[in-house]
Amino acid sequence: MRVAVYYSNSDIRIEDRPVPRIGPGEALVRVQFSGICGSDVMEWYRRPRAPVVLGHEIAGSVLTVDGVSICKVGDRVTAAHHVPCNKCPLCMRGHHTMCDLLHKTNFDPGGFAEYIRLSKVHVDRGVFVLPDTVSDEEAVFTEPLACVLRGQRIGGLEEGQSVLVVGAGIAGLLHVKLAHSLGAGPIFATDMRDYRIRAARSFGADAAWRADQDISTCIRDANDGRLADFVIVCTGAPAALTRALTAVAPGGTVLFFAPSTPDTRFTVPFNDLFWRTDITLRASYGASPADYESALQLIQTGRVVVRDMVTHRLGLSDAAAGFRMAAEADESIKILLDHRL
Repeated sequence: MRVAVYYSNSDIRIEDRPVPRIGPGEALVRVQFSGICGSDVMEWYRRPRAPVVLGHEIAGSVLTVDGVSICKVGDRVTAAHHVPCNKCPLCMRGHHTMCDLLHKTNFDPGGFAEYIRLSKVHVDRGVFVLPDTVSDEEAVFTEPLACVLRGQRIGGLEEGQSVLVVGAGIAGLLHVKLAHSLGAGPIFATDMRDYRIRAARSFGADAAWRADQDISTCIRDANDGRLADFVIVCTGAPAALTRALTAVAPGGTVLFFAPSTPDTRFTVPFNDLFWRTDITLRASYGASPADYESALQLIQTGRVVVRDMVTHRLGLSDAAAGFRMAAEADESIKILLDHRL
């Protein structure tokens, strides 16, 4: 089978590997579509693990099962690449994405392959059969939307709250769409690229600005003199981390949704933070199986429309071009790989 192997953002090689063999309780899935995530092109994180087959946003069909009842041959499915144990103290307190098992599980060999093996634990708690009304392309968004959903859920976003999304890449734009669908507003966004600023406006942001402007003043001017109740930081740029603290209103929340390089530090103006009491700082990583189910339902019902976010469709054999576009972050939002090509 063909796999797209990551060596670096500029070195993606199509190689041949054996089709994985499944064991009891496992399933073999033929991947139809996969999505390139922003985390796939974080070289500081990926290159030390190279060569590796990445890919965690997938949709496909079940080809073979061994003693499995959750899905059957021919079912169209999406799946979680990381799955929790659902019984450790962290899982029991709702912190599924901090579970040790979740950090040890993954697709075999990775989503950028023609076929993947889903282990017994994946099949048990990480496979989701697709309804007929959800296309394979739409299903690829289940994982990123589940992560966005978890972030807004644990951050406590409420209807009617004003929202600022810092960084309008695919994650930031999904945050805009989800916040809009949940009744939050007004919704604002920032980015350094004009293309993404326009995208944020078209996807539900009431206003969007370049990130190098005086964002606090922009928000006050557009929000009846108030800062944002809920700030979502979808970039690891140090300047954005600091700027987020100046944009949040007293009693508000800052949700850090993206990692940064390992040596990143930013200074917290402690007294300013202290006197503007009741500000909550949260971070969110990944999603639980329940978040996947909720995300798939949001897509199925049309509460969050995702098909208009696809800007490029390439064959698996053109994965190198897809990675290049994702790394350049120019005029692209969601890049899908069609594994039939």
